[in-house]
Amino acid sequence: MSVALGIVTGLLAARFLVLSGGDVLRTGALQRENYRGHRLPTAGGVIVVLALLVVEAGRASAGALGVGEESGLTEARALVLFACLGFGLLGLLDDLLGEGEERGFRGHVAALVQGRVTTGALKAFGGVGVAVILVATPGFVGGRRIVVDAVIIALAANLGNLLDRAPGRTVKVALAAYVPLAVVAGTGPVGVALAPVMGATAGLLGDDLRERLMLGDTGANVIGGVVGLGAVLVLGDGARLVVLVGLLALNLLSEVVSFSRVIEGVAPLRALDLLGRRRPPRWRGRSPA
Repeated sequence: MSVALGIVTGLLAARFLVLSGGDVLRTGALQRENYRGHRLPTAGGVIVVLALLVVEAGRASAGALGVGEESGLTEARALVLFACLGFGLLGLLDDLLGEGEERGFRGHVAALVQGRVTTGALKAFGGVGVAVILVATPGFVGGRRIVVDAVIIALAANLGNLLDRAPGRTVKVALAAYVPLAVVAGTGPVGVALAPVMGATAGLLGDDLRERLMLGDTGANVIGGVVGLGAVLVLGDGARLVVLVGLLALNLLSEVVSFSRVIEGVAPLRALDLLGRRRPPRWRGRSPA
């Protein structure tokens, strides 16, 4: 399957699942208030995971029938699939069970000091576990590089969550980050593996922008984690170090600075953030991340 076909099939699978599974997303357990105070389905990003399962099942079936160039799951596709399932499960737990009282790393650490384990802490530490398993997979990396690459994946997943404070923001940033990765990956195994995930992500952009659903931690976790995985799979040592420093800086900055307020204060960023969105109200004293 080519990269272009992977993107198209991922997008179409996502659109089919959104249209056919709308009633499931609208169940009471998945209803949350967005930044306007409107109740919307959250965890909409589970569509990305399900779309990838549909595409990979189709690839496997086609391969078994002798259709296509590969008859089995490649290593890159297996890694992307595991990343989606692992990060998706952790995000879904937070969407379903999280109370939203503690925000940020400091909030979760403070809760741990008080003897409470938040769903956010489970998601964060579980994300590190998923990242370590990914980079420790035989044939991927070993030695000292395992630490750097695992941190990149975990921080990218967390950044996806941090950016998901306004409609379409995480998807826009993820697609922008995917473009250079796609150029570097080309038509190789990693490029083919990433394509359906990013196609499915693009397939949710319209619903996210028009506030018909929210990605939730499920979607933001998956999308960020897969972009991080793509970075460690295709970038060289120097580029990965730059990515690591950038991700670390943004994650630490989020503890003291509101990304939404920064974006509102910088005209080009504000224009991109508002592109395709309904005009938001003023924050009225809120402190969004």
